[in-house]
Amino acid sequence: MLRITIQGIKGCFHDAAAQQFFPGEEIETIPCETFNDMFDTLSTDASLLGIVAIENTIAGSILQNHELLRQSSLRIIGEHKMRISHVLCALRGQTIDELTEANSHPIALMQCEQYLRRHPNLKMIEKFDTAGAAAEIAEKNMMGHAAVCGEFAANLYGLNILEKGIETNKRNFTRFLILADPLLATEIGPKEGQINKASIAFTLPHTKGALSKVLSILSFYDLNLSKIQSIPIIGREWEYRFYVDITFDSIVRYHQAIDAIRPLINDFKDLGQYVECPTPRG
Repeated sequence: MLRITIQGIKGCFHDAAAQQFFPGEEIETIPCETFNDMFDTLSTDASLLGIVAIENTIAGSILQNHELLRQSSLRIIGEHKMRISHVLCALRGQTIDELTEANSHPIALMQCEQYLRRHPNLKMIEKFDTAGAAAEIAEKNMMGHAAVCGEFAANLYGLNILEKGIETNKRNFTRFLILADPLLATEIGPKEGQINKASIAFTLPHTKGALSKVLSILSFYDLNLSKIQSIPIIGREWEYRFYVDITFDSIVRYHQAIDAIRPLINDFKDLGQYVECPTPRG
């Protein structure tokens, strides 16, 4: 059985992403209240895997998780891209007109605001997370209350789905990273011939054209920068740490490119090499 740490309770989007990434596998998800708690848990047990959201197509990068990953000893062994879609659900037998509250995480409520405003009888009530709102309604038998959550959570807690796809923006995707201890990563991670993506972190000297030189070398080796994210370095004014995702056709060319840029960069860290996940349709 695979044991995977998640941020949130069972039924949350992290849980759903873990189930999707390991289809047909028997897995046990280990809930953690915060991302910090999740990384702390992973640091104490090398047999655990982790799954962590790293960016969203609407909200952007989750900068905290970039830093938590860099500061850890964990390696990325995979990625999963999931469309974030919300449902309205309640106890069985209830209709939308009988409901008085819509409970969910504030971001989920915001993402579904247009739909909820078409139902003025539903007062928007903020909760700690989406799956937690569904769990509370089911456990406390809360008549008159609805949850805005994922379909996975609604089904897990036995609630009746009144309407699907209530989010305003239908092109909302989150990218998750699958993490493992280095020894476990070697054992269960992708084979070298499958790998076509890598994530790295580095700093640059505060000199003219430093980043341009690095990018030129990566381009020379036919590598594609699918993402570049800069984060200010605390205590070093106007200096930044760069997090870069690179896709490639040849891992040999990737290693050659890294060797070529090493003299130009500082604090280099290879965060992991893995297989790129395509964005799901619709």
